[in-house]
Amino acid sequence: MIRLENILTPGRSLVNVPGGSKKRVLEQIANLVARDLPDLDAQDIFESLIAREKLGSTGFGNGIAIPHCRLAGCSAPISAVLHLETAVDFDAIDGVPVDLLFVLLVPEAATDAHLELLRQIASMLDRQDVRERLRQANSGEDLFQVVVDIQNGQ
Repeated sequence: MIRLENILTPGRSLVNVPGGSKKRVLEQIANLVARDLPDLDAQDIFESLIAREKLGSTGFGNGIAIPHCRLAGCSAPISAVLHLETAVDFDAIDGVPVDLLFVLLVPEAATDAHLELLRQIASMLDRQDVRERLRQANSGEDLFQVVVDIQNGQ
């Protein structure tokens, strides 16, 4: 089974990210991933994330969103996690603005393993204690460590 900490890096775990708007946040995510993985194009990532949001918001309540998409040119799943400075309206189911985003980009030929990753992220973020620990992280390094600890049942 793919584990989250294997597809996330401290460099793709950010705190105090300026919010602004849903679109702006998705743009920042695209730039972040493209900076880290030069084979991928920021514009392609951004457009894929936007296209996915048009099918229905990935904001699933409690200030959480899990923007995700299939991406041509992506050879393995990639994750990023962002804690925004100021929550943004994400058209979430419960109408609560989003300040915590877990990003998942998967290859175009996504398999059950990728759905499993999405399920892992969702069930992790369903827990209030987990959300609080993620929101309390003071640095990207801390944020990454919280994810690793939670995955290891700590």
